[in-house]
Amino acid sequence: MLQRLVLRDFVIVESLEIDFGRGFSVLTGETGAGKSILIDALQLVLGGRGDAGLVREGCARAEISAEFDHLPPSLVQHLEEAGFDPAEPLLLRRSVDAQGKSRAWIAGSPATLTQLKELGEDLVDIHGQHAWQSLTRPAAVRALLDAFAGIDNTGLTQAWSAWKDAQTQLDNARARATSLEQERERLAWQISELDKLAPVEHAWETLNADHQRLAHAQSILDGVHQALNVLSEAESDNASRWVEQALHALSPLVTHEPQLAEAVTVLQEAQAQLADVVRTLHSVQRHTDLDPEHLGELDARMATWMSLARRYRRQPQDLPATLIAWRTELTTLDAATDVDALVAATQHAEAAFRQAAEHVSKARQEHAPRLAHSVTQIMQSLGMAGGRFEIALEPLPEPQSHGLENVEFQVAGHAGTTPRAINKVASGGELSRIALALAVTTRQDRWVDTLIFDEVDAGIGGTVAETVGRLMQRLGQTHQVLAITHLAQVAACAHQHLIVSKNSAGGRPRSQISTADPQARVEELSRMLGGHPHSEVGLAHARAMLATLTPYAPQALE
Repeated sequence: MLQRLVLRDFVIVESLEIDFGRGFSVLTGETGAGKSILIDALQLVLGGRGDAGLVREGCARAEISAEFDHLPPSLVQHLEEAGFDPAEPLLLRRSVDAQGKSRAWIAGSPATLTQLKELGEDLVDIHGQHAWQSLTRPAAVRALLDAFAGIDNTGLTQAWSAWKDAQTQLDNARARATSLEQERERLAWQISELDKLAPVEHAWETLNADHQRLAHAQSILDGVHQALNVLSEAESDNASRWVEQALHALSPLVTHEPQLAEAVTVLQEAQAQLADVVRTLHSVQRHTDLDPEHLGELDARMATWMSLARRYRRQPQDLPATLIAWRTELTTLDAATDVDALVAATQHAEAAFRQAAEHVSKARQEHAPRLAHSVTQIMQSLGMAGGRFEIALEPLPEPQSHGLENVEFQVAGHAGTTPRAINKVASGGELSRIALALAVTTRQDRWVDTLIFDEVDAGIGGTVAETVGRLMQRLGQTHQVLAITHLAQVAACAHQHLIVSKNSAGGRPRSQISTADPQARVEELSRMLGGHPHSEVGLAHARAMLATLTPYAPQALE
């Protein structure tokens, strides 16, 4: 429930704090006083579009905050999951500076406008003064019935998209059958060429190393033989023997001259290292073969590898990755050219959509009569006695994203007439009344606690206006209802009456809103009835209207 609304430097409002109660509240005032400012402020703090024009002239920024209490458990859970504090009262705040830059907060934490808007949709439901226009738009009519029936169209929309995507793939495959097959054959031939190499990661580097070793085998053998001869195999003059002789000469002298110990240690390490080198050289000598035939095979393989690399404009070492990529692409092309599989996938997607659509159709058929009956009942007291409201579900020749049928509101304004499309037989005033009846009927099933009606009673008066007021009063028993109205009959039904006035301060217009006390309320109703606020006749009429139309006090709702 909306508990408080605070405005600072918003349009022509300098500073304003409004406390709201439960039940039915009205907002009245002279034309141009700024009644719509309250709705604009609420829409802004609930995530609506903001711009620099909302900032009061000469001020740095406009600020709006709204407090809500009695949050439903589902909304508390949503706030917790989003990382916000769900403590009550819940504070929403929005600011817009003179450059049009906007900021938002939820429960004191910075928030995005998307988060604010999503939260606002669960807190307040605003029914605008031109809501009747939506009754002539097929999408809006269908959405209203679906909302009343509690239909979640997410699955239907997803199934439609899946079906259309599958159909597109099938159509593309059929249209490009020849070119896709040619592309597949080209790719398959390229893969077969690379398969001859059986390239794997690092294969080129290994092949290159083997080729280098075999191509230089004789040089390797000659070098190893020469090194072994110098290190250990020369009969009387080799490095190993020299080191051994040096150790033999110095080792006995270490006890007499300690400084020789370090030299002996170094010679011993050198002897061990020379032995390791000799063992390595003997290993290389044993495993190095002069194999011209194998070298020729390596030459041929490297030539093939280089040829394919040039043909496909790749580096030799990149051929293994190229083969993997081509195989993946071939798998995709195989799927794209498998028309039978695509036909089966399309049929499966269509069946899934039709199943979801039939489920939606069944729900619409079940709830359409309920909604029509409720609206028809309310119409009888809205100056349309004998009228009838019906909802026609017309099968479509072909399925559409929203299902298998169109939804059309039809109305018969008087007894004995046949219901026809609502935009063809209903006047603007009748449309407004039907829109109100729909609003009352559909919103009674919603848990959104705060409902706002912005001049939905335009174009009516007399007994019908009184009925509208009583309807909102009745709705106020289960919801918090706020209405902007020009009708005294509607205002007299409210539990709380807010009056908007405009004056001038410092040469600039300023709008103010105040809660009417009993006397101010009587005077305001007198003004609204077309007389002077202090006219005895008007005041008497206002008192009589209040006595008749306010059967219980707002505190009875607490």
